[in-house]
Amino acid sequence: MPRTNLFVRVVLLEVGMDGSSRRKTCVRYDNPGDAHFLTFSCIDRRPLLTDDQTAQWMIEAIDNNRSKGLFDLWAYVVMPEHVHLVIRPNDADISDILKRIKQSVARRVLRNRLDDALPGHFWQAGGGYDRNLRSSDDVQEKIDYVHANLVKRGLVERSTDWPWSSARCWLEGSEVPIPVNRDTCPVRLSE
Repeated sequence: MPRTNLFVRVVLLEVGMDGSSRRKTCVRYDNPGDAHFLTFSCIDRRPLLTDDQTAQWMIEAIDNNRSKGLFDLWAYVVMPEHVHLVIRPNDADISDILKRIKQSVARRVLRNRLDDALPGHFWQAGGGYDRNLRSSDDVQEKIDYVHANLVKRGLVERSTDWPWSSARCWLEGSEVPIPVNRDTCPVRLSE
C-alpha cells in the first residue's frame, strides 16, 4: 500500500540486548516522495561500531534493506557511535526501515559478541534524528555533510579513506562497500 500519511505518530519498541523492552513515542513526517536525512546512535553514544565486524554488520543491514527495494540509498556513513543515512523510501515507512536495520545489527551483536562490557541496549532509545529533504539542494547538502563529518571529526584526512562510507562511491565511482542509487539522486540545482 502506498504511503499517504503527512505525519505518523510512532510508538517505538526498543528491544535491549538482554531482551528487555521499552516504549517511546515520536512524530515523523513521512511524506511520500520526500528524502530523509537520518541519524541514529548507539546507547549513550558509546563507540560500539568501532570494530570492523560490527561495522560490516551495519553495512550488510543497510544493503540488505536497500536491495529489497525499501529505499533508494544516496549516502551513508557508519561512525564509531552513530550512523547517518540519506535515503528516499519506496513505499516503506521510515520507522519500519530503521527498525529492520537496527534490529538486525543488535541481534547479530547479541548472538556473536557476548561481552560483559556491552550495555543492556545497543541503540539509543527513540527514533534518532529524521529531517525531511524536499529539494535537490537539501539532498546534496546532506550528502556533503555525511562525507565531511569524517574529516571534521578527525577520523581520516580524506573522506574516501574511511571504509564505512559512501564517499568513495561518489568521489571515485566505487561501489564498495555498498553501491548508492546515483540514478535516482537529484542533482544540485543552485550551481
